[in-house]
Amino acid sequence: MRASLLLLPALALSLAACKQPAATDTKASTDAPASSATAASATTAAAHGMSDAELIAQGEYIARIGGCNDCHTPGYPQSGGKVPKAQWLVGTPVGWMGPWGTTYPINIRLKAADMDDAAWLDYTSKLHTRPPMPDFAVRDMKESDRLALLRFVKSLGPAGEPAPAYLEPGKQPPMPYVEFKLPPPPAAASTAPKPASAG
Repeated sequence: MRASLLLLPALALSLAACKQPAATDTKASTDAPASSATAASATTAAAHGMSDAELIAQGEYIARIGGCNDCHTPGYPQSGGKVPKAQWLVGTPVGWMGPWGTTYPINIRLKAADMDDAAWLDYTSKLHTRPPMPDFAVRDMKESDRLALLRFVKSLGPAGEPAPAYLEPGKQPPMPYVEFKLPPPPAAASTAPKPASAG
């Protein structure tokens, strides 16, 4: 028993000697900022059980079937989805006018360009926009799907111009725009009693 108690400190010292030194080497830490971002991305991807290539493929699938291109890719609905990927998700100057004002589909590629995984996941988990963007659908996505969408968007690279700015209700947007015009409220039903029928 006494021999085993003496061995414990020796074992602890041996294990401590094998431990990697703390990252205090300033040269090593300044030489690898890009690789640390890549490592963080790989760690995030691994946490979701997919390789980066699998995330990109999943993100393309989500963009295609989730309707992202319908508003955020010029000419996508009109061409039956036959727009080259290089032109996807750059936003459009087509306004969506309604009681909320006029909104424009953002250029997702520019929006995501400077975001890392954590920033994107935070942004999309709290996304609140104006109609007709279904922000609730984005918030309801699994984290792995939102990450996949980011990886796909980043694989396309930044392109295009920022979307036009939001216009408040009552401001006339330039053409082209789609107008959501609500019908007038139904006439109030008369509450006067009906006359009794003769007879």
